[in-house]
Amino acid sequence: MGKTLAEKILSARSDEEARAGNIVVARLDLVFVQDSTGPLTLRQFNETGLNTIYNSARTVLFIDHSTPSPARELSNDHIFLRSFAEEKGAVLSDVGEGVCHQLVAESWAKPGDIIVGADSHTVTAGALGAFATGMGSTDIAIAMALGKTWLRVPETIRIIVRGRFARGVSAKDLILHLIGQIGADGATYMALEFSGETIATMPMSERLTIANMAVESGAKVGLFPSDSITEDYLRRQGRKEQYIPLSADPDASYESTIEIDAAQLEPTVAKPHTVDNIALARELAGVDIEQVFLGTCTNGRLDDIRIAASMLQGKKRHPHTRLVVAPASQKVLLAALAEGYITTLVESGATIVPPGCAACLGVHQGVLGDGESCLSTANRNFKGRMGNPEAFVYLASPATAAATAIRGKITDPREFL
Repeated sequence: MGKTLAEKILSARSDEEARAGNIVVARLDLVFVQDSTGPLTLRQFNETGLNTIYNSARTVLFIDHSTPSPARELSNDHIFLRSFAEEKGAVLSDVGEGVCHQLVAESWAKPGDIIVGADSHTVTAGALGAFATGMGSTDIAIAMALGKTWLRVPETIRIIVRGRFARGVSAKDLILHLIGQIGADGATYMALEFSGETIATMPMSERLTIANMAVESGAKVGLFPSDSITEDYLRRQGRKEQYIPLSADPDASYESTIEIDAAQLEPTVAKPHTVDNIALARELAGVDIEQVFLGTCTNGRLDDIRIAASMLQGKKRHPHTRLVVAPASQKVLLAALAEGYITTLVESGATIVPPGCAACLGVHQGVLGDGESCLSTANRNFKGRMGNPEAFVYLASPATAAATAIRGKITDPREFL
């Protein structure tokens, strides 16, 4: 019997016959933390008595969640991360370089890797055919020390997507639709494996969006095949030699299969306070929005900024609606500057903040006031997610975000296309 993508990767990295339900001990290709979960992880590491990092060149400490630091306590955490990196020889990604998940995709992840991070959205790297998953601080501390971890091989739900997106519809609408269909716990500790003609031609930026949000259905990992799209992406990042083709076997066994017709999808929004609480954008027309946030590891890439800039060209944001834009990495920011997108967004009334997580986690650069609503391109809208439990967060695509910024109310982007 053939193997799913998850079974193939875990078999190769564990030298065992990895089948759904088995426990394997697998070699790790990358271990990372960020400045929110990192300090606890590193303290746990110090308490183990294992003083040496197994592979310092593949252990990365990212300072991205609260950058530049808005508080003394966070600044001290950053000092701790920097000193640990220097002492142990780990790689440090400092303030302004970008969000860990975007940087992992740009510089680290490759097909067939096993990647673990102290952050649930580590799953983003599944877009490149890597088994990438988040873990708790203690597990990551041990992974740093030993270079391996145990994993239960997940069952796999196969997602087959056919057809072409209508204008104004994108991967963000697809993943919100899927999460709404199966629920926030519908794929708990399973792998979501994406395939079909729509996936075969989907650019890497959109694959990253979908993989990033796999965890919002409870999934352990969201996996895409490694194909010509992957090869081209790695080439553009200067890493073409790291490409290998990787796909599931035709006779692989799946827990279940879900088929989606992309042509039938419409711009979709997740309403407060859960990601699976979805509605069509046109059904929410007229809902007042005080802030639009474009960015994050979900939709802060160049393609996302391009979409928003093209819609805002020659227009102004609504006077009662703030527009905050956070490029996902320094590379994205530089490219957006070179293409003129940043100029367009600033002229439309946007506030550009440094590459990083910014308003997403509610520490700074966009904390909401009581009763305010934000339409965000992020991945979570839990109560209090953006820093205020008395506020409301809606999730949507960059196109819906741009249309909403112009109108000051949730707006179907097709009205501007």
